[in-house]
Amino acid sequence: MIPTDYRVFDLGRPLEAATPVAPGHPNFRMALLRRHGDVTRPDGSASANELISTSGHTGTHIDAFAHFSKDGKIHGGHDAYQASRGSRFQVHGAESIAPIVTRGVLLDVAAAEGREALDPGRQITAGDIEATCVQHGVEIGEGDAVLFRTGWPVGRYQDEAAYVGWPTGVPGPDETAARWLAERRVHVAGSDTIAFEWLAAGAGHSTLPVHVILLVESGIHIIEVLDLEELARERVYEFLFVASPLKLIGATGSPVRPLALVGS
Repeated sequence: MIPTDYRVFDLGRPLEAATPVAPGHPNFRMALLRRHGDVTRPDGSASANELISTSGHTGTHIDAFAHFSKDGKIHGGHDAYQASRGSRFQVHGAESIAPIVTRGVLLDVAAAEGREALDPGRQITAGDIEATCVQHGVEIGEGDAVLFRTGWPVGRYQDEAAYVGWPTGVPGPDETAARWLAERRVHVAGSDTIAFEWLAAGAGHSTLPVHVILLVESGIHIIEVLDLEELARERVYEFLFVASPLKLIGATGSPVRPLALVGS
C-alpha cells in the first residue's frame, strides 16, 4: 500500500508580475495570447493559453551548478566559457538536477533565538546551526535538504526593495555555515531570502562566497525565496522534502514548487 495520509506544506511562492527579483534578473511576465471566444469550435467549446517570460532565478527557484563559477571554472572543473558556448550550458544545466525526494530539516534560527526575524546582515554561523539543531531536537546528515528560516520575508516580501535588502543587508548563512553543510554532504540547502547567504549592508552581491562553496566547490544545490512560515508556525522540523525542477536544457536555474510532507 502506498501511504496517502500526508499533510502537505507548500513551500513555493506565487509567480506574478509583483514577485520580487534580485537586480540583474528579469521580472516574471505573463500575458494571455488566446482568450475564450477568440476561436470557438463547432461544438461550442473554446480554449485559452498564455505566454510566460521569466528567469530561472525568479520566485522560488533552485540554482543549477552552471549558475556560479570561480576563476573561470564551474563545478567539476569545467571551463565556464567553453561550457556556455551556444547560448546554453552544455554541462550542469537545470535539466541535470534530478527530482529531489529526501529527508528535510527546517532550521528556524529566528525562533530558536526567540525572534520573529533575524536582524539585517546577521550571519548564521556553524555554531548557530548546531545550537538550533539542539533547540529543535534534530540532527543533520548526508543527503538532507536543510532549510533556513530567517523570518526576513515577514513584513518585507511585498516590498521588493526591502526584501532584496541591499541597503540594509540581509541575514543568512555565512562561510562557516556553508563549510559545515559541505562537511556533512547535504544534498540541498535553502532559505526564505532572495540570496540565501548573508549580505552586508550596502554590499549587494559584490561577493557571494557561500554560493562558491556550495555550488562550485561542493556540488550542493541552493533553493531561494522559500515560504517557510507555515512550517515554522506548526513547528515542523523534520519532513519528507520533494522538489522537481523543470528540465530547462542548459539553464542556470529553474522555478520550483517544493513540498514538505508530514505523516498525519
